Formats: sequence, C-alpha cells, structure tokens
Amino acid sequence: MNRAEKSPQDSIVLATRNPGKIRELNDMLAGFGLRVLGLADFPDIGEIEETGTTFQENAAIKARAVATATGLVALADDSGLVVDALGGAPGVYSARYSDPGATDARNNEKLLAALSDVPEEKRACRFVSVIVAMTPGGDSILAEGRWEGRVLAAPRGDNGFGYDPLFFDPELGKSAAELPREVKNGRSHRGRALRRLLEAWPEFWARAARRA
Repeated sequence: MNRAEKSPQDSIVLATRNPGKIRELNDMLAGFGLRVLGLADFPDIGEIEETGTTFQENAAIKARAVATATGLVALADDSGLVVDALGGAPGVYSARYSDPGATDARNNEKLLAALSDVPEEKRACRFVSVIVAMTPGGDSILAEGRWEGRVLAAPRGDNGFGYDPLFFDPELGKSAAELPREVKNGRSHRGRALRRLLEAWPEFWARAARRA
C-alpha cells in the first residue's frame, strides 16, 4: 500500500506534480484542516491528455480523471497567456507553444518573433487561470482569475517561469519575473482564481462530506 492509499478523507488531490503549487494550496487551505496531495502520491496515474479547447474544459478533464482514479476530491487548473494581437494565442497551448517538447526559452522566442512587427500599444495580453474542484461523483465548482498586462519586446527579470519575463504589469511597472514571489502571488491569475475558489469552498466541501 502506498502512502496515498492511506490518506484520510480529509485529503484532497491537486492534479500536478509541481511541489510549489502543492505547497501554495496547502497554505491556502490550512484553515480548513485539509491536507493537499499531488500526483506523485499516486504513481499509477499517468499523464492526463488535455484534449479540451478551453481552459475550463482542460481543467475539468484533469479534475475528473484524478477524482475518479483516487476517490478523493480533486483540484486541477489550466492556465496560459492570451495575446490579443495573436487572436488569443498561445492560449491553451501556452506550455507547448513552440513544439510538443517546448521549453520556456523556445516559447518566449516564438512569442517575440510572432509580435516582432506589433507596436507596444497593441501588445495587450493577460494570464488566465481556471481552477476546477471536483468530487468523485462529479459535483464541481469553478473559479477563474485574470492578470492583465502587455507583452514586452525583450525579457526582463530572473524570477518566475514560463512567460513571466515577457509579461509586463503596467500598474507596477515591472515584469512578472521582476516581482518577489509574495507580490506576484498577490496579483497573479492563479492566486486570484484560488482566492475565488476558496470563497465557495466551505459550501462545496460540506456537500462533498454529506455525499461521501
């Protein structure tokens, strides 16, 4: 029996293998007395194919797959960068924008090349995150967060990951990669989505407990 199989029903599963995301959610759910597990706790769950065409569809696909496989409430998020001048691209394909085996550097290079002739005033963009919480029985809640900004002409900053060096926050006058982690988490799309999800969490968790 692995440690996931020993997990009590006051545990939930975050559909990721990213320890940073798990720590963040653990902190935010601490007041509810919940323990957050990740996919590393369930080695039998392989890669979940994201076949949706929207952030909502992909988040729901991952949450449903993990809840069904584990018998626990699952949380999944899908997020990406939406650029107006590119018709919403890279969007749901943000992580694999340059190629199936994409790296952050190659994705950023492709984005800069695609916007090479676009003036600053037309480089509006936003990070979008959709988080879905779902029970094994299919009851779910959804929350969305957005972070409005502009795509820079060159990378700035050494913090963060993904498109952070190219995402400029006009209110702060800095790229996402120039922000301390606590400041970024306070403004980010994922942080906003999580806070909205937690507003609906008590009622959702009470329903889940009644149906367990």
